[in-house]
Amino acid sequence: MITAEQIKKLRELTEVSIMACKKALEQASGDIKKAILILQKEGAEIAKKKAEREVKAGVIESYVHNNNQIGVLVEVRSETDFVARNEEFRTFSHNIAMHIAASNPADIKELLGQAYIKEPEITVSDYLKQMIQKFGENIKISRFFRCSLK
Repeated sequence: MITAEQIKKLRELTEVSIMACKKALEQASGDIKKAILILQKEGAEIAKKKAEREVKAGVIESYVHNNNQIGVLVEVRSETDFVARNEEFRTFSHNIAMHIAASNPADIKELLGQAYIKEPEITVSDYLKQMIQKFGENIKISRFFRCSLK
């Protein structure tokens, strides 16, 4: 029997819907680590299904490092304005801009393959898939520009 506490804990760790957390815990027989892996796999499948959907909305996020010598502009797209205006989407976009400032990827492909600086156990691609799963929309990091005085 899956408890409300288990569901709450998994939701706090993953920010995935309550029903998805409950389902994953049931499949994992209550094991939180296994449930997280199940949710990650589902997130990848959801992202794959949504990848063909058009992204018409989004934001351009900026980040300037505290030494004022590195700056980033990143364009992150979503399917709807509703998601683009969401505070968590904006936080995601800002986190991606900070990651780009810190890691200096050559292009989007390299960016997506990098270990995410705030959670090195996942890649930027994994983080993107988590957001796609969370919002239920296709999300794309379309382009970025990084400049540095160095």
